Formats: sequence, structure tokens, C-alpha cells
Amino acid sequence: MTTMTLQALIFDLDGVLTDTAELHYRTWQRVAEEEGFAFSRSLGDQLRGVSRRASLEAILAGRVLSEAQMTALQARKNDHFLTMLNHMTPADLLPGVLPLLDDARASGLRTAVASASQNAHAVLDRLGIRPRFDVICDGHSVLHSKPAPDLFLLAATRLNVPPSACVVFEDAAAGIVGARAAGMMVVGVGPPSRVAAANLVVSSLANVRLADLQRLVADRQPPAAEEMYA
Repeated sequence: MTTMTLQALIFDLDGVLTDTAELHYRTWQRVAEEEGFAFSRSLGDQLRGVSRRASLEAILAGRVLSEAQMTALQARKNDHFLTMLNHMTPADLLPGVLPLLDDARASGLRTAVASASQNAHAVLDRLGIRPRFDVICDGHSVLHSKPAPDLFLLAATRLNVPPSACVVFEDAAAGIVGARAAGMMVVGVGPPSRVAAANLVVSSLANVRLADLQRLVADRQPPAAEEMYA
């Protein structure tokens, strides 16, 4: 039996590399208030890792709008988001991001971003880390976004790495479902209540060690989610 070796790390963006998840929540909240739609923190949490279109459909909760209205609301949400994005700097990187990327590069691992965000390139530029990734797959890259596995499989293809040699970092249930469907091991970043379906659970990337990731891939038997809270 051949032992698989870790070859690549694939990162979600929102909530993993930076807390744009909060910006998405605030901008969807603004649109909902402008339109008189109900919106809550719990609904906002359900939109993590979900495409803009699917997020709007969830907020509408069965209301039917014309295609022109749907397009206009998505554009308005994005305009609000881009305004907030202008204030983002490298200081907005979450703990552990740069050390993990440095360790990955020093170990010869390939790196990618697989995000449903259509603004992934702009966010990575504001954070100053875009050159650190070999591949960036975003909301424009595939037809079917998370929880479909398409984004992750595309990232692996572009990295020229088999899915079974990849570890994904996700903070959302939809992303975890997609990554596991792609045949990849998954590290859930965040509270166990949200990411317990991952193979490994950490509170932040600062708690991640390459040796643990290498064992995940080498074992290829998904262990029970393991908490690593400092």
C-alpha cells in the first residue's frame, strides 16, 4: 500500500486568511435593511462560503424577484463590500497565516486559494499576500460553487497535484462538504459547532503544524474531528 505525501495546501479566504466574513455580514445586513428583508446573525453565519447569488436567495427566503432585480441587489451588495474593502491592510491578516505560508514554501508545498468570493484577487492584493499563492480560484472560476467540490478540484488540477495529496482550510460547513467531496482532507478553522465535520479542528491557523497535516494525508483515514484550542 502506497503512502500518500502532502503536496499542497488549499485555503478558503473569508474567515480563514482574513475576517472578510464580518464585512460580508455587514454588507448583506445593509442590503436587507434597505429592502425590508429579515436578516440575522445566525442567517449571516449560514452564508459563510456561499456564493453571492445563493446568499441572496437564502435572504429572500422564497420571495421571487425578477432577474434584473436579483442582479441589481447583488451589485449593490458588492458596491458596499468594495467600499469597506478599501480600508483593509496587511494588518487584517488573521493569526498564523504568514508563518504557515512561509513553512509551506520552505517545505516545497504548493499553495492555492479556493474561494467563492468574486473579489478574492482584490482582497489578496489588499492583504499583500497574492504572490504567495501558486493558484487562485474564485467565484468566477467555476459554474458550481461550494458545497460542490468544483473549486477544490480545479485548484488541484491547476496545481498539478492529486486531490488526495491536498489539505484544505475552511471555516464554513459548505466548504467542508465540498472539500471532502473532492477527496481532500480538511482542517476546520473556527468553533467546533460550525466546523466539526472537518478532519481536524483548530481555533486559528496559529495552531496548525505541518507535521499534523502530513499525518492526515499519510493516514488517509479521516479521524474524528480533533480540537486544538490553546
